[in-house]
Parts: sequence; structure tokens; C-alpha cells
Amino acid sequence: MKDPVRPEAEYAGMLVRDAGGFVLQADDGNSYRLELLRTPVDAVEKRVVVTGILVSELSIEAEAVRLA
Repeated sequence: MKDPVRPEAEYAGMLVRDAGGFVLQADDGNSYRLELLRTPVDAVEKRVVVTGILVSELSIEAEAVRLA
């Protein structure tokens, strides 16, 4: 559902897996923990673009993950 206060945005970087799940090592220098509905195993260790909502300073509720 669209949220006018927290609009969706795109974040690019490298998708990595760690003990807690998936992290986007973003081009902006931050590492964002991803909240995902599906597991993007085909995109691990690859450059991706994540579409989603920044729910905290370093956490993204991901709507979609696609290869960059």
C-alpha cells in the first residue's frame, strides 16, 4: 500500500546475505537491512536495485528486488 508520508524509492548496490537475512550494501555507503516477502537467492552477491520504503534509518521494507 502506498504511504504518502514514506514514499517508495529505489536503492542500488550489492545484495549480500548474512546471519540475520539480507543486506543491501548501497552505493551511498550505507548498509540497509532488508525486510523481504520473498527470498532473492538468484540476486545474492550481485548488483541490484531495491524498490521499497525506508522504515528506519538503515532498514528498507522491500517491495521488489531486481538485477541492476
